[in-house]
Amino acid sequence: MKSTASKSQFILLLVFALLVITVSEFIGIQAVKIGSIKISFLPLVYAILITMILGITVVRKGILKKVYSKDNVNFSGKYLIFIMLPLMARYGADVAPKIHEILQVGWIFVIQEFGHLCTVLIGLPIAILIGLRREAIGATLGIGREGELAYISEKYTLDSDEGRGVLSLYIIGTLFGTLFFSIVTPILLSFGFDVEALAMSAGVGSASMMTAASSALVAGIPAKADTITAYASASQLLTSFMGTYTMVFLAVPIQRFMYKLLVRGAK
Repeated sequence: MKSTASKSQFILLLVFALLVITVSEFIGIQAVKIGSIKISFLPLVYAILITMILGITVVRKGILKKVYSKDNVNFSGKYLIFIMLPLMARYGADVAPKIHEILQVGWIFVIQEFGHLCTVLIGLPIAILIGLRREAIGATLGIGREGELAYISEKYTLDSDEGRGVLSLYIIGTLFGTLFFSIVTPILLSFGFDVEALAMSAGVGSASMMTAASSALVAGIPAKADTITAYASASQLLTSFMGTYTMVFLAVPIQRFMYKLLVRGAK
């Protein structure tokens, strides 16, 4: 049972979240033009920036210290997936009207799963090069979402070097992944990349990153909002399903082989 202090801190967290959402929505979508490139900043980006800045140790004083208490931080990380479930249900409904169009290019959705192996093929050598060892196993198995987190925690525990690697990537992805997708997606669109291809590539296994990427595309081409949402949603759903099998049967064996090859004396 929670103590009175923990309950009051939890209430502060809910009030704080509501205030951040209100401020972010009040700011709304803002566009910045850099030459011919138009970058749209979404309310989601402001919410992340606000919570990041207020969470800095120097700023985190007084009531903010209670908002960012250990219990609240643990609660937020643990139950984030449940908050995302209604969003995923909505995305599933968005797929239905475009299902015929999606099935016509279905093989492309399957092929894109092999792109997730790049975290191992490219990321692992770089991680080893900069000095990581067992941490690199957790950090490069995937993009550090729930699937990789569950696998590493079951096999190595989160208190291990591998666990610290996947947790670090999970936190970095949560903090900066959404910002990255919000900025890079419209840049690629301005370079002439096909909007359907960009929408498909938005489904990387992270609901927040996919939302940021697809929302930025919708802001750039509102006329194709339904198509963008449907393609991104289908890609996300497939990644959530196929990504686990890709990780277990392909990424893990390849990573194990490469790690032994790159690190002398590795078991």
